[in-house]
Amino acid sequence: MAKKNQRETIRRILNYVKPYWFFMCLSVLLALITVALTLYAPLLTGKAIDLMISKGKVDFTALMSILIKFAIVIILTAAAQWLMNICNNSITYKVVKNIRTDAFLHLTKLPIKYIDGNAHGDIISRIISDVDQFTDGLLMGFTQLFTSFMTIIGTLIFMISIDIKITISVVVITPLSLFVASFIAKHTYHMFHAQAQAKGALTSHIEEMIGKQKVVTAFTYEERSIREFEQLNKTLHNDGLKATFFSSLTNPSTRFINSLVYAAVGVFGAISAINGKISIGELSCFLSYANQYTKPFNEISSVAAELQNAIACAARVFELIDEPEETPDNADDYILTKPAGNIDFNNISFSYNPPAPFITNFNLNVKNGQRIAIVGPTGCGKSTLINLLMRFYEINNGSITIDGHQTARITRNSLRHNFGMVLQDTWLKSGTIRENIAYGKPDAADDEIIKAAKLAHAHSFIKRMPNGYDTIISEEGGNLSQGQKQLLCIARVMLNLPPMLILDEATSSIDTRTELKIQQAFAEMMKGRTSFIVAHRLSTIKEADCILVMKQGNIIEQGTHEELLLKGGFYYQLYNSQYATQTNTP
Repeated sequence: MAKKNQRETIRRILNYVKPYWFFMCLSVLLALITVALTLYAPLLTGKAIDLMISKGKVDFTALMSILIKFAIVIILTAAAQWLMNICNNSITYKVVKNIRTDAFLHLTKLPIKYIDGNAHGDIISRIISDVDQFTDGLLMGFTQLFTSFMTIIGTLIFMISIDIKITISVVVITPLSLFVASFIAKHTYHMFHAQAQAKGALTSHIEEMIGKQKVVTAFTYEERSIREFEQLNKTLHNDGLKATFFSSLTNPSTRFINSLVYAAVGVFGAISAINGKISIGELSCFLSYANQYTKPFNEISSVAAELQNAIACAARVFELIDEPEETPDNADDYILTKPAGNIDFNNISFSYNPPAPFITNFNLNVKNGQRIAIVGPTGCGKSTLINLLMRFYEINNGSITIDGHQTARITRNSLRHNFGMVLQDTWLKSGTIRENIAYGKPDAADDEIIKAAKLAHAHSFIKRMPNGYDTIISEEGGNLSQGQKQLLCIARVMLNLPPMLILDEATSSIDTRTELKIQQAFAEMMKGRTSFIVAHRLSTIKEADCILVMKQGNIIEQGTHEELLLKGGFYYQLYNSQYATQTNTP
């Protein structure tokens, strides 16, 4: 299975390389020129040695001609190597750019279920760290593999032209080097794969700790966090050390075998020279070729270990790219425009884990312009209902319709464009306050942005910021309070009011005085718009047209605030649990 996965990974890498065949061919040609010139140099050296017969017997005229040729060979070799490196760098970084782009674009098409179910740090590690590791291996492969294989072939040709018997002794011993290199490389692939996984787990832990540093500090989780980090770091250390140790055995092992080759050439060559079969210059040339012949085997063995790491990292990136995408919209799906807002939930069933049902046979009818409040204990399905309505998750059975059109047959973009959302978890991007408010309407005029901020009661604190609406805020909004961040999110929706609204604990982080003002703005905003309000604080939903009381994925009560209190059921208990003190106070 591992071999099959490796072959498949290599095949996919080659598919990414295929568009750059011209640079590949040019690189091969330049590698051929480099090798030919490099192997021609020892031949010149051997001829130069033979021209120095003894003291006072040196042919300086012929020697000068050889030295000029030698200088030309060095210059041309350097130029060819430089151009080859440019080609290899171009191929590598274009391939890596395409892989990273494909991985990120695919990430944007993955269902929310995948993002929720996988550590964010590991996903980031695949796109950044693993691709970087792949880059190093691919670059080394392109730079050294071509020249190494051509050097082996070239030196064999040159050695055969000098003495075939000595060449045979070289060829007989050298395969041991390849056997050792392939044996070690074969057994290090899974080690490098384990190393990449450990690196992803460590990245995920660090990302979580940085993102939730305040929570870590508040709950004095530092020591446990450090222990977890040390454990993950130890795993990475052990996996990395094991992979590096075994892969590093390749070089000394092949060097030992190559030294045997060099010694054999020296012995057989010396005997041949003594017997007059070859000259001293040819022996020097042969020793140089023997050294150049064995050197590529060291390089190939080193590249093999690096390529194992690169292939293991590439496999993790391809695993991400192979994740099933969100089911695309059909060509004939309905584009929702200016909906009235009549929404029906018909026998909805949904489960996060199919064996364990969560919502079953859920039914709800919402009329145009109604304000629907959803309440219930934590985990009862309030937010899940919103996720299904927005198609962040797909329902297992049943249907949701808007103005008679099934949401499953409405394009996702048009569906989500017609909903405005303010969530309990605020989200801001790195940029100015102005850009964050205008996120859903980038072409909004300044007057529109300021009006939306005033409606959200955010204008006053924005004006107190160093640069007002042009103040730069971080992704986490570190220079803003949680309430201020939520006000900016509310302003974002108020700038671009769609026909339907979802307010999921939209005022949970806002002080009571500001909340009253926001509720007034919401009341104005919700006029004529179908609205869903998820709330824990029941005081915020008294004016709702209908309150749904949920428990374990089902509606157990529904009605207005007064009707539900008169029933004396679960809602009555929830309400009194929040306001028992006020109601019992004389």
